[in-house]
Amino acid sequence: MGLIYVVTAAHDDSSHQDCGCTHQKSGYFRGSTMDAADIVASVLVLGIIIVSLLSNVVVLICFLYNPEIRKQVPALFILNLTFCNLLLSVSNMPLTLIGLITTGHPGGSGFCQIVGFLDTFLTTNSMLSMAALSIDRWVAVVFPLSYHSRIRHRDAVIALAYTWIHSLCFSTVATCRSWVGYHHLYASCTLCSVRAKGAGTQFIIFTVALHSLTFLLTLIVLCVTYLKVLKVARFHCKRIDVITMQTLVLLVDIHPSVRQKCLDEQKRRRQRATKKISTFIGTFVVCFTPYVITRIVELFSPWPINPHWGVLSKCLAYSKAASDPFVYSLLRHQYRKTCNLLANKVLKRSPLNSSSLRMENSAVRSDNNCNTTNNIQPPANKPLGP
Repeated sequence: MGLIYVVTAAHDDSSHQDCGCTHQKSGYFRGSTMDAADIVASVLVLGIIIVSLLSNVVVLICFLYNPEIRKQVPALFILNLTFCNLLLSVSNMPLTLIGLITTGHPGGSGFCQIVGFLDTFLTTNSMLSMAALSIDRWVAVVFPLSYHSRIRHRDAVIALAYTWIHSLCFSTVATCRSWVGYHHLYASCTLCSVRAKGAGTQFIIFTVALHSLTFLLTLIVLCVTYLKVLKVARFHCKRIDVITMQTLVLLVDIHPSVRQKCLDEQKRRRQRATKKISTFIGTFVVCFTPYVITRIVELFSPWPINPHWGVLSKCLAYSKAASDPFVYSLLRHQYRKTCNLLANKVLKRSPLNSSSLRMENSAVRSDNNCNTTNNIQPPANKPLGP
């Protein structure tokens, strides 16, 4: 009976190696039926696919519809990032969903190698695009007067060419060495340590170099550039705060509510830059760090890695494709304005009628400001001097 079990187990392991990649060191194997964790993961992946597709398509439509957006240099990086997210949403994410539902290999070996190639290429390309966007914003904030001479469309094209060459090199090497396949730990077609069993040291060096020159390099660039941007933003906020406080001191007749409103706006101004920088860096760290750490631990650790954690880390990496449109595009004024125009056009609604309430509110605010100004002015018979 023990011999039959050993032979059967050996046959199962060989069949898994032929079709994909099992995590042999972990001792965990995905069952033949879905459990509660697989159902939750499937729903999560499906939600990420829907949000990613809709949001990235909206960004692409805004880019095609608004010529002002197309004229901007950062729009090239955003366009490249959007294409990467869209391709990831229609190629890798659905295959992971199928793998979770069927609890097995979702396709042939050749098809899975193509999808694995795309997984490495698109993830690397999107990370480097984020680094390029951070450099662009750093130059725009730190060198505002010379920005247009420092960052031109030609420079953006050169940066994009580097991101493509960088991504193609790593993904091509992994595919040519047959290091990509279906990985049961992540329920996706990606880099497989079992397929590279004969080249263990080379695969370890390749994996460490890949994550060092993509994830770690991008994280360093994001931290350095955005922290410098935050430093400049805080410096300008302090200057504005000094002017605001001097004005409030001079305007002795100002109403207390107006004074409090100025102080509240001063506080919000200081927090706004910090929130934006935290969003840029925080989403990158939260989405990619668990997956990268799991990848590195998988290479060296002899202890088990639960496949539910592997799938969760992969879902977090996928969620970056769904959050990028909001972080870099849709929450900005130009994109929101373009979305409003497109919605009015689709609904056949006049922009003037749709914004009438907003215009009325603006008129009310203008009247209040005028009244406040009149209250601030000194009376005609009151002497200004002592």
